[in-house]
Amino acid sequence: MASEEASLRALESLMTEFFHNCTTNERKREIEELLNNFAQQIGSWRFCLYFLSSTRNDYVMMYSLTVFENLINKMWLGVPSQDKMEIRSCLPKLLLAHHKTLPYFIRNKLCKVIVDIGRQDWPMFYHDFFTNILQLIQSPVTTPLGLIMLKTTSEELACPREDLSVARKEELRKLLLDQVQTVLGLLTGILESIWDKHSVTSATPPPSPSSGENGGDLLSSLLQSPSAAKLLNQPIPILDTESEYICSLALECLAHLFSWIPLSASITPSLLTTIFHFARFGCDTRARKMSSVNGSSQNSVLGQERGRLGILAMSCINELMSKNCVPMEFEEYLLRMFQQTFYLLQKITKENNAHTVKSRLEELDESYIEKFTDFLRLFVSVHLRRIESYSQFPVVEFLALLFKYTFHQPTHEGYFSCLDIWTLFLDYLTSKIKSRLADKEAVLNRYEDALVLLLTEVLNRIQFRYNQAQLEELDDETLDDDQTEWQRYLRQSLEVVAKVMELLPTHAFSTLFPVLQDNLEVYLGLQQFVVTSGTGQRLNITAENDCRRLHCSLRDLSSLLQAVGRLAEYFIGDVFAARFNDALTVVERLVKVTLYGSQIKLYNIETAVPSVLKPDLIDVHAQSLAALQAYSHWLAQFYSEVHRQNPEQIISLVSTALEAIIPLISSKVQEKLLLSACHLLVSLATTVRPVFLIRIPAVQKVFNRITDTSAQRLPDKAQVLVCRALSNVLLLPWPNLPENEQQWAVRSTNHASLISALTREYRHLKSSAILPQRKVRLEDTKVIIHQTLSVLEDIVESISGESTKSRQICYQSLQESVQVSLALFPAFIHQSDVTDEMLSFFLTLFQGLRVQMGVPFTEQIIQTFLNMFTREQLAESILHEGSTGCRVVEKFLKILQVVVQEPGQVFKPFLPSIISLCMEQVYPIIAERSSPDVKAELFELLFRVLHHNWRYFFKSSVLASVQRGIAEEQMENEAQFSAIMQAFGQSFLQPDIHLFKQNLFYLETLNTKQKLYHKKIFRTTMLFQFVNVLLQVLVHKSHDLLQEEIGIAIYNMASVDFDSFYSAFLTEFLASCDGVDSNQKNVLGRNFKMDRDLPSFTQNVHRLVNDLRYYRLCNDSLPPGTVKL
Repeated sequence: MASEEASLRALESLMTEFFHNCTTNERKREIEELLNNFAQQIGSWRFCLYFLSSTRNDYVMMYSLTVFENLINKMWLGVPSQDKMEIRSCLPKLLLAHHKTLPYFIRNKLCKVIVDIGRQDWPMFYHDFFTNILQLIQSPVTTPLGLIMLKTTSEELACPREDLSVARKEELRKLLLDQVQTVLGLLTGILESIWDKHSVTSATPPPSPSSGENGGDLLSSLLQSPSAAKLLNQPIPILDTESEYICSLALECLAHLFSWIPLSASITPSLLTTIFHFARFGCDTRARKMSSVNGSSQNSVLGQERGRLGILAMSCINELMSKNCVPMEFEEYLLRMFQQTFYLLQKITKENNAHTVKSRLEELDESYIEKFTDFLRLFVSVHLRRIESYSQFPVVEFLALLFKYTFHQPTHEGYFSCLDIWTLFLDYLTSKIKSRLADKEAVLNRYEDALVLLLTEVLNRIQFRYNQAQLEELDDETLDDDQTEWQRYLRQSLEVVAKVMELLPTHAFSTLFPVLQDNLEVYLGLQQFVVTSGTGQRLNITAENDCRRLHCSLRDLSSLLQAVGRLAEYFIGDVFAARFNDALTVVERLVKVTLYGSQIKLYNIETAVPSVLKPDLIDVHAQSLAALQAYSHWLAQFYSEVHRQNPEQIISLVSTALEAIIPLISSKVQEKLLLSACHLLVSLATTVRPVFLIRIPAVQKVFNRITDTSAQRLPDKAQVLVCRALSNVLLLPWPNLPENEQQWAVRSTNHASLISALTREYRHLKSSAILPQRKVRLEDTKVIIHQTLSVLEDIVESISGESTKSRQICYQSLQESVQVSLALFPAFIHQSDVTDEMLSFFLTLFQGLRVQMGVPFTEQIIQTFLNMFTREQLAESILHEGSTGCRVVEKFLKILQVVVQEPGQVFKPFLPSIISLCMEQVYPIIAERSSPDVKAELFELLFRVLHHNWRYFFKSSVLASVQRGIAEEQMENEAQFSAIMQAFGQSFLQPDIHLFKQNLFYLETLNTKQKLYHKKIFRTTMLFQFVNVLLQVLVHKSHDLLQEEIGIAIYNMASVDFDSFYSAFLTEFLASCDGVDSNQKNVLGRNFKMDRDLPSFTQNVHRLVNDLRYYRLCNDSLPPGTVKL
């Protein structure tokens, strides 16, 4: 015993030293090694048992329990049965003796260790494991301990985390399911008896201070029976701390049980009612009041605990709610659950003299509100369609409650979550109407009032006029997911507005437009306050209050303009004629507003509060242009309907819009406004495309400005957009006009001179490119290359999907610049930033204009690239130039992807050199690098080579297709095919999960389209190598996210030849597995049933993998020198 005593003292001092803040990391490592070695000794558990019963040191107890945990989970198989019996009897005794005095985390860990033994040995060797737990729960002294054991059992046995064999997992689940009814009965009994014991039983309940809480039409219609309503109106009992603790443990158990047991009759009405009783704790604000009045910390803790019971009860309800599969016999229970939850919803949204709804919600625990919102979301997304058909469920009244709940949320996040619920509801309604067009009117009439109310309130919420305090709290500076908090708020609100517009267009428009009008009046009235002063124009509004009101009005106008823009899509297509007048009103207003802003130059005006009002005025101007741009599809439809009869109206609208745009196209205008103007110009040129556009003086003015080399160049983004617009004016066919009226000859000449002016400096580089570049000259040259290529690339990209004629003209104009680019390319091969831009340009050319470039020139380009990208150059780019160098190689490979996809024979001669570039030059450089750079593009290129050039490898003869299955296809270029397949195989051994997923998809696609797995070469030399690699990946758990995809791929490969798979491969695979004995291999082989359907086969694969890992774990746990018979 002395040695145990001495060991304990030594361990205590080691532990204290380990956790002391002066101990060095080196010393900590020494101690750790010492402790690990001690734990590995056979019989160390006896010392640990002594330590547990004799120490008060938390660290020592935790260490001892870890030793037991390791013994049970990793070495149990090798522990002698006598020792197992001793451990099974000692640990529960220890728990019973000390559970009241142990710190909670030690007690919980000890419970988990005992449950771990149960997971291994119950019921065969530890038959009273579960009955002991039930007895603990039933004995009042140990109820809390029993509940902790029960919850741990549910967590560890229902969905075991540690490796167990599949058979054992299934056995445990079945054993637990057999106990569910008993357990649920016990838990119901505990909760009911505590509730009843503490209930305030008086013959007549005292009158409630919030009058009218008993009754109410909605309540009786929800609950169907006055007695149920009366029951729910009983005062909430006041529980002592012990009872509260037991109830919280019982509810935690229920929540976990509900996460895995199926919905069934075991979940009784009385259990559901009891859970709802406890859910009321969350909406009871009196507990909090009481604590704040009495001020004692004891009471405030009590209030928090009571709130926590409500949260736990709602967690139970949400677990049940999240199950989509509802048996018939459970539907009635669900209905009852909804009725009871909506009673709670009514309770927390009740207004009375003492409380507004918002102050009431603010008093509730934030987590309770979150749980409640989760419940409402689950109700709408999972169960609404099921419940709506019940005549006794008042959906409209429910929406009224949801409305109150939404618009009184105390936090922004809470409000966002509720808007999500409305979005789900509106989606549900939209799809319901689409599937039942006959009842459209009836459905809409039922919900119309609710939708109009929702729309009005959401619109009010985005306006400072009604909601200034809340909106000013929103952050409009910090970007999160590319949007600020304010932008997210506005966007989510406008999505709801748009969805209502889709359902009720007339109502939505008549609600929104007057509000927009009011704010526009203020904006259009600013002109009278503009005065001219010595330094320019000034806005003569200076009173602080007026400035604040103007700020709010401008912010609102900006939001409402976005709302009007968001609704543009609901005026086009089939409803164009029906909603024409409304849309025309909007567009006329927008054109007027944009022109007004540009004419009085509000963006340049001095204001009393420049830091606030100037950005506001710029934003309104930019948003009015953006809103008008949103109506470009409507303008296009308007133009195509009237261009023959009386086009005056559309000509006037477009000309006025251009008058608003042109003054803004200047490098002196703020970028936000400049870009909005440029985008609108692009839309007019591209979407509307009126024939008269080029004749408008304002457009000609822009042509002159852009082609005038002395004019100051616009910022890059704006320059690119304006050039795109001008190019499109000349290139895009005019709508509704025959080919002979398109005036291609004139337009072609004009386009050539436009491009010529834009590329003048660039084309002059050709002559100087050969000379060595001085540093200063090099930088200037790079700027010219960047500016020119970004414009040209954009022009090509914007017409790549257009008619052949447009692409022809475009290429004619660009031809010289393309040749210059090719001539410049070799001179800049070592400047990866320039090469990157050049290859981007060539990639866009190949994607959009390869037909127009013609075969000889395309061949010349490809040959130049293949010559330039030598092994040394590739290595330099990939290994030494960082991300830019890799991007260059990736773009080069992308160009080759376009080339190998081209149908016909034109580029086939390049295939051998492309494949050898991939396999002999690029692949060796990147194969061993862990970085994913270039790999994805290379494998996509290899996939495209195979997919689009299958006959390069497999010559399909007529005979073979006639006698399908008899003659094998001839194989050509076999070495290259094998090398490509080997590269794919190697990629499955690397950790990059994205590459793994992509390449697995490529193989599966080749199998679907070209029967890859059935080809003789694959079937005989590669098939089972691939299956082997994929199985090993599953066993090593390295790509667990792709389990399902890997299982399906193994099935598709095995199904080519099931007989060989079962008779040869499986046996070989098991024979080659290390870490398992021959008996275990036989069991694994026997358990793999010879199923040939996909679900059973993949289940067998996952079972094999799981059990193989389990057996290895067992074998590792046996003591050294164990003899297995």
